[in-house]
Formats: sequence, structure tokens, C-alpha cells
Amino acid sequence: MGLNADEKITEGVNAPTFVPSLPIPNVQELVRKDPLHIPERYVRSQEEMVIVKDVSSHSSAIPVMNLSLISDGNKEELSKLDVACKDWGFFQLVNHGVPTQVLETMKDAAAKFFELPLEEKSKYSVTSHDIQGYGHAYVVSSEQILDWYDALLLVVYPKQYRKLEFWPEGFKDTIEAYSSELKRVAEALLGSLSLIMGMQKDTLLGLHKELVQGLRVNYYPPCSMPDQVLGLSPHSDTSTITLLMQEDNVSGLEIQHKAEWVPVKPIPNALVVNVGDVMEIWSNGKYKSVEHRAVINKNKARISHALFFFPRDDVDVKPFDHMIDAQRPKMYNTVRYGEYLRQSMSRKMEGKAHTDVAMIET
Repeated sequence: MGLNADEKITEGVNAPTFVPSLPIPNVQELVRKDPLHIPERYVRSQEEMVIVKDVSSHSSAIPVMNLSLISDGNKEELSKLDVACKDWGFFQLVNHGVPTQVLETMKDAAAKFFELPLEEKSKYSVTSHDIQGYGHAYVVSSEQILDWYDALLLVVYPKQYRKLEFWPEGFKDTIEAYSSELKRVAEALLGSLSLIMGMQKDTLLGLHKELVQGLRVNYYPPCSMPDQVLGLSPHSDTSTITLLMQEDNVSGLEIQHKAEWVPVKPIPNALVVNVGDVMEIWSNGKYKSVEHRAVINKNKARISHALFFFPRDDVDVKPFDHMIDAQRPKMYNTVRYGEYLRQSMSRKMEGKAHTDVAMIET
């Protein structure tokens, strides 16, 4: 997601549009009508469905960071943050200060929305020229293999870019509270990331001109043959950073680490944080925007809540000069963020293939 350069005053007036997605069936409805049938367009090859082996040691090694210590400038915790972004590109965040009630209310409201009849949810369906609303993204071809999910996609900040007609009735205050709390967390993390990159605390936040925030609530229905489908194809995020809330009792997120898929086991009330492509480019590849995917549960539905934080469309993103040296030559060209975002959305999710446009050919 990304936003147009010109500023608006009225909510929803001339709000930005994104690369639209082709219309496809509602997966939740497919399962409701025939739980045992998997349409051919969702079936993956054996090569794609690499099964996670016994990587419990890797899973337990995914860094767990303490935002309270990070924000206090604790040197040991800041050093751990640097290593987490460099070696993993992912970490789980605890002591982040978001009230448990805010998290639980968001989970409850999302579950109630997806439990509504299709006719009710369809009132918020994406339009033919955008992806905000209820539906899908990154479907660009009638031949591509589809992911096993439905989603609600919204731009939350800045407020003047909201399209409130896509915010479900009874869900608005909850989204506002949840997104506001996580915006605070994201700003704190960006401040600390600035420091460990050797810059002033407000440098990264200032480079955004305006911190844009997109919400994606994913609903993954159960599947009778989960080893044949994926909830989300492997991809990296085009954001600066992403904050994700998982279910406490249903896992599904997996990340690439040392050529293996490692499950990110939920920690109650923790937030999962990952480095996005923008941070990878700014750090000249020191911090990794890592491929991740979502797998499906046979018996239980799963809902995840992702908030993407990214620059406005008119921001030029390039490696910082002080991140370039003889050991790490310049790896990326300057990209205009809006153009980078939209070229990634004009293709299916396919690992890190969309980052090619930013890479310097060697």
C-alpha cells in the first residue's frame, strides 16, 4: 500500500487508489458450501508445498524483544534489536504497552465481521478500481494459483485518506483504537531503529513525511487438505515495518530462515514485527526483508491482523550513505516509493521477485 503525494483535508476525498485485484470466489463461502472440495485453482505443486520439518529449535530461537527496554535505551536490548533485524528480519515484541483489552476487542470484532452472512460482508466489497474493502489483493491473472483466504483491507492513517464506506458498521471504533495504539508502537520502533543505524532518533520517522498505515485483516478458512493449499504465498512486505497480531491458539505464520520454513509460534499478547523492503533498501541490505507465508489449519479458521507502516508515494527511497562501504557496496537504486509499491502489486506474490526493480545489477 502507499499514498498519493498531495495532501487532502476531507476524509475520503480524492483518497489514493491502488492496483486493483481481479475478482475471485469468496473462499469462506466455498468452504461453507462444500468443506471437502478444493477447486483446482487453489491446489499447489509438491515443490511449492515444502513441509516444515522438525525446526522447533529454530522456532524457539526467533528473537523476543522488550519494547519497554528498547524505548528506555537499554544497550543490550538495542543490540539484540540490531541482530534480530540483521539475522532474522522478524521478532516478537512484548511489553509493548498495548492494553490487552484493545487486542482482544480487535480479535472479537474481526471474528464477528467474518461470521456475518456473505450478503452483509459484501456491502464492503472492494471496487473494480481499488483494493480497499472486503476481498482480495495481488490477483493479477486468471491463470495464477490462488491463496486460501479472504481479507478486509483499509488505509487507516493519515485520516484524510480513509475511505470510511469500507469500514464495517460497529467495527470503526475498534479499528481506531487498535490502529492508534500500534501506530505509537511503530513510531517507538522507528526511533530505536534510527539510533541503532547511527542516526538521530527522529530520522526515519522524518523521512516518511507522513507515516502511512494500512490494515489487512486476513481470514483463513480451514481446509480438508491443508497440505495442498497456502493461505498466503511466500512474499516479503513492501512496507518499512509491519506489525502483526496472531491468534493465540492457531499457528500459521512461517518465515524463511537458513533455507527452511520456520513457524512463528504465537506468544499471547505479543506482536510480531518484521522488516519491510523499505528498511532493507535504507540499510543497504544490512536488515533483511524476509520471505514469509501463511499455512492452513485442517480444523480451525485463523484470523491475523497486519498493520503496514510505509512512506507516502512521493518519497524517494535509497541506501543511506553511511551504510555503504567497501564491505557492503551500494546494492540498491533510488526508487520512488509509489512506483515501487504499485509495480509489486501488479504481479502475484512471488517471494522477493518484486525487489528486482530496486537491485543494482552486478
